[in-house]
Amino acid sequence: MVKPALNAPETPVMNEKLLLFLLAMVQFTHIIDFMIIMPLGKQFMQLFDISPQQFSVIVSAYALSAFAVGFLSAMYIDRFDRKKALAFTYLGFTLGTFACGLADDYYIFLAARSITGAFGGVLSALVLSIIGDAIPLKRRGQAMGVVMTAFSAASVVGVPAGLYLAASFSWRTTFFVIGGIAAVVLVLIFFFIPALNRHLEGNGVQRNPFRVMGNIFKDGNQRMALLFTTILMLGHFTIIPFIAPYMQLNIGFSDHQVTYIYAVGGTLTIFLLPFFGRLADRFGHARVFTFASLGALASIYAITNLDTASIALALTVTSSFFVVASGRNVPATTMVTSVVRPESRGSFMSVRTSINQMAMGLSSFVAGLIVQENADGSLVDYEYVGYIAIVMSLLAVALAWRLKAVE
Repeated sequence: MVKPALNAPETPVMNEKLLLFLLAMVQFTHIIDFMIIMPLGKQFMQLFDISPQQFSVIVSAYALSAFAVGFLSAMYIDRFDRKKALAFTYLGFTLGTFACGLADDYYIFLAARSITGAFGGVLSALVLSIIGDAIPLKRRGQAMGVVMTAFSAASVVGVPAGLYLAASFSWRTTFFVIGGIAAVVLVLIFFFIPALNRHLEGNGVQRNPFRVMGNIFKDGNQRMALLFTTILMLGHFTIIPFIAPYMQLNIGFSDHQVTYIYAVGGTLTIFLLPFFGRLADRFGHARVFTFASLGALASIYAITNLDTASIALALTVTSSFFVVASGRNVPATTMVTSVVRPESRGSFMSVRTSINQMAMGLSSFVAGLIVQENADGSLVDYEYVGYIAIVMSLLAVALAWRLKAVE
Protein backbone atom coordinates (compact mmCIF):
# COMPACT_ATOMS: atom_id res chain seq x y z
CA MET A 1 0.00 0.00 0.00
CA VAL A 2 1.28 3.48 -0.84
CA LYS A 3 1.83 5.63 2.23
CA PRO A 4 3.20 9.17 2.16
CA ALA A 5 6.67 9.57 3.57
CA LEU A 6 6.91 11.35 6.92
CA ASN A 7 8.24 14.90 6.92
CA ALA A 8 8.40 14.99 3.11
CA PRO A 9 9.72 18.38 1.94
CA GLU A 10 7.20 20.70 0.34
CA THR A 11 8.93 23.30 -1.79
CA PRO A 12 6.38 25.16 -3.89
CA VAL A 13 7.53 25.33 -7.49
CA MET A 14 5.05 27.97 -8.65
CA ASN A 15 1.38 28.77 -8.63
CA GLU A 16 0.00 25.22 -8.54
CA LYS A 17 -3.32 26.13 -10.14
CA LEU A 18 -1.61 27.69 -13.13
CA LEU A 19 0.77 24.76 -13.43
CA LEU A 20 -2.09 22.25 -13.38
CA PHE A 21 -4.06 24.31 -15.90
CA LEU A 22 -1.16 24.35 -18.36
CA LEU A 23 -0.49 20.63 -17.88
CA ALA A 24 -4.19 19.92 -18.43
CA MET A 25 -4.08 21.96 -21.65
CA VAL A 26 -1.07 19.95 -22.83
CA GLN A 27 -3.04 16.76 -22.21
CA PHE A 28 -6.19 18.25 -23.77
CA THR A 29 -4.51 19.07 -27.10
CA HIS A 30 -2.57 15.81 -27.16
CA ILE A 31 -5.69 13.70 -26.54
CA ILE A 32 -7.81 15.54 -29.13
CA ASP A 33 -5.06 15.12 -31.69
CA PHE A 34 -5.03 11.37 -31.04
CA MET A 35 -8.81 10.87 -30.88
CA ILE A 36 -9.91 13.06 -33.79
CA ILE A 37 -8.47 10.71 -36.41
CA MET A 38 -10.98 7.91 -35.79
CA PRO A 39 -14.27 9.77 -36.44
CA LEU A 40 -12.66 11.37 -39.54
CA GLY A 41 -11.82 7.95 -40.98
CA LYS A 42 -14.35 8.10 -43.81
CA GLN A 43 -12.98 11.43 -45.03
CA PHE A 44 -9.40 10.20 -45.02
CA MET A 45 -10.26 7.01 -46.90
CA GLN A 46 -11.98 9.05 -49.59
CA LEU A 47 -9.39 11.83 -49.67
CA PHE A 48 -6.32 9.59 -49.95
CA ASP A 49 -8.18 6.76 -51.77
CA ILE A 50 -7.05 4.20 -49.21
CA SER A 51 -8.51 0.98 -47.83
CA PRO A 52 -9.77 0.49 -44.26
CA GLN A 53 -6.58 -1.46 -43.55
CA GLN A 54 -4.44 1.48 -44.68
CA PHE A 55 -6.50 3.80 -42.51
CA SER A 56 -5.92 1.50 -39.52
CA VAL A 57 -2.18 1.98 -40.12
CA ILE A 58 -2.68 5.73 -39.69
CA VAL A 59 -4.37 5.13 -36.33
CA SER A 60 -1.80 2.62 -35.09
CA ALA A 61 1.20 4.65 -36.32
CA TYR A 62 0.60 7.20 -33.55
CA ALA A 63 0.51 4.58 -30.76
CA LEU A 64 3.41 2.53 -32.13
CA SER A 65 5.57 5.61 -32.49
CA ALA A 66 4.71 6.68 -28.93
CA PHE A 67 5.56 3.17 -27.69
CA ALA A 68 8.99 3.08 -29.39
CA VAL A 69 10.08 6.62 -28.58
CA GLY A 70 8.87 6.27 -25.00
CA PHE A 71 11.40 3.53 -24.34
CA LEU A 72 14.17 5.49 -26.08
CA SER A 73 13.44 8.71 -24.21
CA ALA A 74 13.46 6.85 -20.89
CA MET A 75 17.23 6.51 -21.19
CA TYR A 76 17.85 10.26 -21.30
CA ILE A 77 14.85 12.26 -20.11
CA ASP A 78 15.89 12.65 -16.47
CA ARG A 79 19.09 14.48 -17.48
CA PHE A 80 17.15 17.62 -18.35
CA ASP A 81 15.15 20.33 -16.63
CA ARG A 82 11.51 19.22 -16.81
CA LYS A 83 10.42 22.60 -18.20
CA LYS A 84 12.95 22.46 -21.04
CA ALA A 85 12.02 18.85 -21.83
CA LEU A 86 8.31 19.75 -21.82
CA ALA A 87 8.80 22.81 -24.04
CA PHE A 88 10.97 20.92 -26.56
CA THR A 89 8.61 17.93 -26.71
CA TYR A 90 5.51 20.11 -26.98
CA LEU A 91 7.15 22.12 -29.77
CA GLY A 92 7.70 18.87 -31.69
CA PHE A 93 4.09 17.86 -31.09
CA THR A 94 2.84 21.27 -32.26
CA LEU A 95 4.90 21.18 -35.45
CA GLY A 96 3.77 17.60 -36.10
CA THR A 97 0.13 18.66 -35.75
CA PHE A 98 0.59 21.50 -38.25
CA ALA A 99 2.35 19.03 -40.58
CA CYS A 100 -0.74 16.79 -40.45
CA GLY A 101 -2.86 19.73 -41.61
CA LEU A 102 -0.48 20.48 -44.48
CA ALA A 103 -0.11 16.88 -45.73
CA ASP A 104 -1.57 16.19 -49.18
CA ASP A 105 -0.43 12.59 -49.59
CA TYR A 106 -1.13 9.40 -47.64
CA TYR A 107 2.52 8.64 -46.89
CA ILE A 108 3.31 12.23 -45.91
CA PHE A 109 0.31 12.21 -43.59
CA LEU A 110 1.41 8.86 -42.15
CA ALA A 111 4.87 10.29 -41.48
CA ALA A 112 3.34 13.38 -39.83
CA ARG A 113 1.20 11.18 -37.57
CA SER A 114 4.25 9.15 -36.58
CA ILE A 115 6.17 12.31 -35.67
CA THR A 116 3.24 13.68 -33.68
CA GLY A 117 2.85 10.37 -31.84
CA ALA A 118 6.56 10.24 -31.04
CA PHE A 119 6.36 13.56 -29.20
CA GLY A 120 2.83 13.00 -27.87
CA GLY A 121 3.77 9.79 -26.08
CA VAL A 122 6.65 11.50 -24.27
CA LEU A 123 4.37 14.39 -23.30
CA SER A 124 2.17 12.11 -21.20
CA ALA A 125 5.18 10.83 -19.27
CA LEU A 126 6.50 14.36 -18.71
CA VAL A 127 3.15 15.65 -17.44
CA LEU A 128 2.93 12.86 -14.86
CA SER A 129 6.59 13.35 -13.88
CA ILE A 130 6.07 17.08 -13.31
CA ILE A 131 3.02 16.43 -11.13
CA GLY A 132 5.04 13.89 -9.17
CA ASP A 133 7.92 16.33 -8.70
CA ALA A 134 5.96 19.52 -8.02
CA ILE A 135 2.96 18.36 -5.98
CA PRO A 136 3.44 16.75 -2.54
CA LEU A 137 2.02 13.24 -2.26
CA LYS A 138 -0.66 14.30 0.24
CA ARG A 139 -2.20 16.61 -2.43
CA ARG A 140 -1.18 14.70 -5.54
CA GLY A 141 -4.42 12.75 -5.95
CA GLN A 142 -6.45 15.93 -6.30
CA ALA A 143 -3.89 17.38 -8.73
CA MET A 144 -3.96 14.20 -10.79
CA GLY A 145 -7.76 14.36 -10.90
CA VAL A 146 -7.66 17.92 -12.23
CA VAL A 147 -5.21 17.11 -15.02
CA MET A 148 -7.00 13.88 -15.96
CA THR A 149 -10.21 15.80 -16.62
CA ALA A 150 -8.48 16.80 -19.87
CA PHE A 151 -9.50 13.43 -21.32
CA SER A 152 -13.13 14.04 -20.44
CA ALA A 153 -13.03 17.60 -21.79
CA ALA A 154 -11.49 16.31 -25.02
CA SER A 155 -14.32 13.77 -25.36
CA VAL A 156 -17.12 16.22 -24.56
CA VAL A 157 -15.85 19.44 -26.14
CA GLY A 158 -12.74 18.85 -28.19
CA VAL A 159 -13.74 16.02 -30.50
CA PRO A 160 -17.25 17.37 -31.33
CA ALA A 161 -15.73 20.82 -32.00
CA GLY A 162 -13.08 19.25 -34.22
CA LEU A 163 -15.71 17.38 -36.19
CA TYR A 164 -17.76 20.57 -36.58
CA LEU A 165 -14.74 22.42 -37.97
CA ALA A 166 -14.02 19.56 -40.38
CA ALA A 167 -17.64 19.52 -41.58
CA SER A 168 -17.94 23.32 -41.85
CA PHE A 169 -14.56 24.08 -43.40
CA SER A 170 -12.05 21.27 -43.97
CA TRP A 171 -10.38 18.45 -42.11
CA ARG A 172 -7.20 20.54 -42.32
CA THR A 173 -8.86 23.27 -40.24
CA THR A 174 -9.18 20.88 -37.33
CA PHE A 175 -5.44 20.26 -37.20
CA PHE A 176 -4.61 23.93 -37.69
CA VAL A 177 -6.85 24.91 -34.77
CA ILE A 178 -5.36 22.20 -32.51
CA GLY A 179 -1.89 23.33 -33.56
CA GLY A 180 -2.82 26.97 -32.91
CA ILE A 181 -4.07 26.21 -29.40
CA ALA A 182 -0.90 24.20 -28.74
CA ALA A 183 1.25 27.12 -29.93
CA VAL A 184 -0.47 29.46 -27.45
CA VAL A 185 0.00 26.94 -24.62
CA LEU A 186 3.67 26.59 -25.60
CA VAL A 187 4.18 30.35 -25.18
CA LEU A 188 2.47 30.23 -21.78
CA ILE A 189 4.73 27.35 -20.71
CA PHE A 190 7.79 29.36 -21.73
CA PHE A 191 6.79 32.47 -19.77
CA PHE A 192 4.91 31.12 -16.76
CA ILE A 193 6.49 27.79 -15.77
CA PRO A 194 9.77 28.25 -13.90
CA ALA A 195 12.71 25.87 -14.05
CA LEU A 196 11.77 22.39 -12.83
CA ASN A 197 15.17 20.94 -12.01
CA ARG A 198 14.99 19.89 -8.39
CA HIS A 199 15.43 16.27 -9.46
CA LEU A 200 18.91 17.22 -10.77
CA GLU A 201 20.18 18.21 -7.33
CA GLY A 202 22.88 15.89 -6.07
CA ASN A 203 24.26 12.98 -8.06
CA GLY A 204 21.19 10.76 -8.18
CA VAL A 205 20.51 11.00 -11.92
CA GLN A 206 21.87 7.98 -13.77
CA ARG A 207 23.58 8.98 -17.04
CA ASN A 208 24.39 5.55 -18.42
CA PRO A 209 21.35 4.77 -20.63
CA PHE A 210 21.64 1.00 -20.14
CA ARG A 211 21.83 1.34 -16.37
CA VAL A 212 18.77 3.59 -16.48
CA MET A 213 16.73 0.75 -17.94
CA GLY A 214 18.44 -1.81 -15.77
CA ASN A 215 17.62 0.11 -12.59
CA ILE A 216 13.95 0.21 -13.54
CA PHE A 217 13.57 -3.49 -14.25
CA LYS A 218 15.80 -4.59 -11.34
CA ASP A 219 13.63 -2.72 -8.85
CA GLY A 220 10.85 -5.01 -7.65
CA ASN A 221 8.61 -2.10 -6.67
CA GLN A 222 8.88 -0.51 -10.12
CA ARG A 223 8.32 -3.87 -11.83
CA MET A 224 5.21 -4.28 -9.71
CA ALA A 225 3.99 -0.83 -10.79
CA LEU A 226 4.49 -1.70 -14.47
CA LEU A 227 2.64 -4.99 -13.99
CA PHE A 228 -0.11 -3.11 -12.18
CA THR A 229 -0.36 -0.69 -15.13
CA THR A 230 -0.68 -3.56 -17.60
CA ILE A 231 -3.27 -5.48 -15.59
CA LEU A 232 -5.33 -2.37 -14.94
CA MET A 233 -5.41 -1.52 -18.65
CA LEU A 234 -6.59 -5.07 -19.42
CA GLY A 235 -9.34 -4.53 -16.85
CA HIS A 236 -10.31 -1.19 -18.36
CA PHE A 237 -9.71 -0.83 -22.09
CA THR A 238 -10.71 -4.38 -23.07
CA ILE A 239 -14.42 -3.54 -23.18
CA ILE A 240 -14.10 0.02 -24.55
CA PRO A 241 -13.62 -0.63 -28.31
CA PHE A 242 -16.98 -2.44 -28.50
CA ILE A 243 -19.10 -0.22 -26.23
CA ALA A 244 -20.40 1.96 -29.11
CA PRO A 245 -20.89 -0.91 -31.63
CA TYR A 246 -22.67 -3.01 -28.97
CA MET A 247 -25.00 -0.14 -28.09
CA GLN A 248 -25.80 0.38 -31.77
CA LEU A 249 -26.12 -3.21 -32.96
CA ASN A 250 -27.59 -4.85 -29.85
CA ILE A 251 -29.39 -2.10 -27.95
CA GLY A 252 -30.60 0.06 -30.84
CA PHE A 253 -28.70 3.34 -30.50
CA SER A 254 -28.68 5.46 -33.65
CA ASP A 255 -25.46 7.03 -34.92
CA HIS A 256 -26.57 10.31 -33.39
CA GLN A 257 -27.51 8.76 -30.03
CA VAL A 258 -24.06 7.18 -29.65
CA THR A 259 -22.68 10.67 -29.04
CA TYR A 260 -24.81 10.80 -25.88
CA ILE A 261 -22.63 8.06 -24.36
CA TYR A 262 -19.53 10.23 -24.50
CA ALA A 263 -21.32 13.52 -23.82
CA VAL A 264 -23.06 12.32 -20.65
CA GLY A 265 -20.25 10.12 -19.35
CA GLY A 266 -17.57 12.68 -20.18
CA THR A 267 -19.45 15.55 -18.57
CA LEU A 268 -19.88 13.60 -15.33
CA THR A 269 -16.19 12.74 -15.15
CA ILE A 270 -15.18 16.38 -15.65
CA PHE A 271 -16.88 17.23 -12.36
CA LEU A 272 -16.19 14.01 -10.46
CA LEU A 273 -12.52 13.18 -11.19
CA PRO A 274 -11.18 15.95 -8.89
CA PHE A 275 -13.56 14.60 -6.23
CA PHE A 276 -12.00 11.14 -6.55
CA GLY A 277 -8.61 12.77 -6.16
CA ARG A 278 -9.64 14.55 -2.95
CA LEU A 279 -11.07 11.31 -1.57
CA ALA A 280 -7.82 9.48 -2.35
CA ASP A 281 -5.71 12.14 -0.64
CA ARG A 282 -7.92 12.01 2.44
CA PHE A 283 -8.66 8.30 2.84
CA GLY A 284 -5.73 6.65 1.06
CA HIS A 285 -5.06 5.99 -2.60
CA ALA A 286 -5.18 2.19 -2.42
CA ARG A 287 -8.41 2.27 -0.39
CA VAL A 288 -10.23 4.60 -2.81
CA PHE A 289 -8.88 2.63 -5.77
CA THR A 290 -10.32 -0.54 -4.26
CA PHE A 291 -13.80 0.89 -3.67
CA ALA A 292 -13.90 2.49 -7.15
CA SER A 293 -12.78 -0.80 -8.69
CA LEU A 294 -15.59 -2.68 -6.94
CA GLY A 295 -18.01 -0.19 -8.47
CA ALA A 296 -16.35 -0.71 -11.85
CA LEU A 297 -16.97 -4.47 -11.60
CA ALA A 298 -20.72 -3.90 -11.48
CA SER A 299 -20.58 -1.45 -14.39
CA ILE A 300 -18.46 -3.79 -16.52
CA TYR A 301 -20.86 -6.67 -15.92
CA ALA A 302 -23.88 -4.49 -16.68
CA ILE A 303 -22.46 -3.12 -19.95
CA THR A 304 -21.32 -6.46 -21.35
CA ASN A 305 -24.54 -8.28 -20.40
CA LEU A 306 -26.98 -5.47 -21.21
CA ASP A 307 -30.24 -6.51 -22.87
CA THR A 308 -32.74 -3.67 -22.92
CA ALA A 309 -34.60 -1.39 -25.30
CA SER A 310 -34.31 1.54 -22.89
CA ILE A 311 -31.81 4.15 -24.09
CA ALA A 312 -32.03 5.88 -20.70
CA LEU A 313 -31.07 2.69 -18.85
CA ALA A 314 -28.21 2.04 -21.26
CA LEU A 315 -26.90 5.59 -20.76
CA THR A 316 -27.08 5.11 -17.00
CA VAL A 317 -24.96 1.97 -17.27
CA THR A 318 -22.36 3.45 -19.62
CA SER A 319 -22.13 6.68 -17.60
CA SER A 320 -21.54 4.73 -14.39
CA PHE A 321 -18.65 2.96 -16.09
CA PHE A 322 -17.16 6.26 -17.25
CA VAL A 323 -17.29 7.62 -13.71
CA VAL A 324 -15.99 4.70 -11.63
CA ALA A 325 -13.50 3.37 -14.20
CA SER A 326 -12.03 6.82 -14.80
CA GLY A 327 -12.26 7.57 -11.09
CA ARG A 328 -10.12 4.58 -10.12
CA ASN A 329 -7.47 5.70 -12.58
CA VAL A 330 -6.85 8.83 -10.51
CA PRO A 331 -5.52 7.06 -7.37
CA ALA A 332 -3.94 4.38 -9.57
CA THR A 333 -1.84 6.90 -11.48
CA THR A 334 -0.98 8.74 -8.26
CA MET A 335 0.32 5.52 -6.71
CA VAL A 336 2.42 4.72 -9.77
CA THR A 337 4.13 8.13 -9.69
CA SER A 338 5.14 7.45 -6.08
CA VAL A 339 7.10 4.21 -6.54
CA VAL A 340 10.17 5.99 -7.93
CA ARG A 341 12.38 8.82 -6.67
CA PRO A 342 12.28 12.20 -8.45
CA GLU A 343 15.71 11.80 -10.08
CA SER A 344 14.46 8.70 -11.94
CA ARG A 345 10.78 9.58 -12.32
CA GLY A 346 10.94 10.82 -15.92
CA SER A 347 12.60 7.63 -17.13
CA PHE A 348 10.20 5.41 -15.27
CA MET A 349 7.11 7.31 -16.43
CA SER A 350 8.35 7.10 -20.05
CA VAL A 351 8.60 3.32 -19.75
CA ARG A 352 5.23 3.26 -18.01
CA THR A 353 3.64 5.22 -20.88
CA SER A 354 5.10 2.78 -23.40
CA ILE A 355 3.82 -0.19 -21.42
CA ASN A 356 0.43 1.49 -21.26
CA GLN A 357 0.35 1.86 -25.06
CA MET A 358 1.29 -1.80 -25.48
CA ALA A 359 -1.38 -2.92 -23.00
CA MET A 360 -3.98 -0.80 -24.78
CA GLY A 361 -3.20 -2.50 -28.08
CA LEU A 362 -3.23 -5.93 -26.42
CA SER A 363 -6.61 -5.21 -24.80
CA SER A 364 -8.18 -4.27 -28.11
CA PHE A 365 -6.64 -7.32 -29.82
CA VAL A 366 -7.96 -9.72 -27.16
CA ALA A 367 -11.46 -8.24 -27.37
CA GLY A 368 -11.40 -8.54 -31.17
CA LEU A 369 -10.58 -12.24 -30.93
CA ILE A 370 -13.54 -12.94 -28.64
CA VAL A 371 -16.42 -10.80 -29.92
CA GLN A 372 -18.22 -12.28 -32.93
CA GLU A 373 -20.95 -11.04 -35.27
CA ASN A 374 -24.31 -12.81 -35.55
CA ALA A 375 -26.12 -13.38 -38.83
CA ASP A 376 -28.47 -10.53 -37.93
CA GLY A 377 -25.53 -8.17 -37.40
CA SER A 378 -25.64 -8.15 -33.60
CA LEU A 379 -22.57 -8.90 -31.48
CA VAL A 380 -22.17 -12.02 -29.36
CA ASP A 381 -19.71 -13.17 -26.67
CA TYR A 382 -19.16 -9.61 -25.43
CA GLU A 383 -19.95 -10.88 -21.94
CA TYR A 384 -16.77 -12.99 -21.98
CA VAL A 385 -14.75 -9.85 -22.62
CA GLY A 386 -16.46 -8.42 -19.55
CA TYR A 387 -15.51 -11.43 -17.44
CA ILE A 388 -11.86 -11.02 -18.44
CA ALA A 389 -12.02 -7.32 -17.50
CA ILE A 390 -13.56 -8.22 -14.13
CA VAL A 391 -10.82 -10.76 -13.33
CA MET A 392 -8.10 -8.30 -14.36
CA SER A 393 -9.70 -5.58 -12.23
CA LEU A 394 -9.69 -7.82 -9.17
CA LEU A 395 -6.06 -8.71 -9.79
CA ALA A 396 -5.25 -4.99 -10.09
CA VAL A 397 -6.79 -4.41 -6.66
CA ALA A 398 -4.52 -7.06 -5.15
CA LEU A 399 -1.46 -5.52 -6.81
CA ALA A 400 -2.38 -1.99 -5.70
CA TRP A 401 -1.89 -2.89 -2.05
CA ARG A 402 1.63 -4.15 -2.77
CA LEU A 403 2.90 -0.86 -4.21
CA LYS A 404 5.16 1.12 -1.88
CA ALA A 405 5.91 4.82 -1.93
CA VAL A 406 9.63 5.65 -1.86
CA GLU A 407 9.38 9.44 -1.43
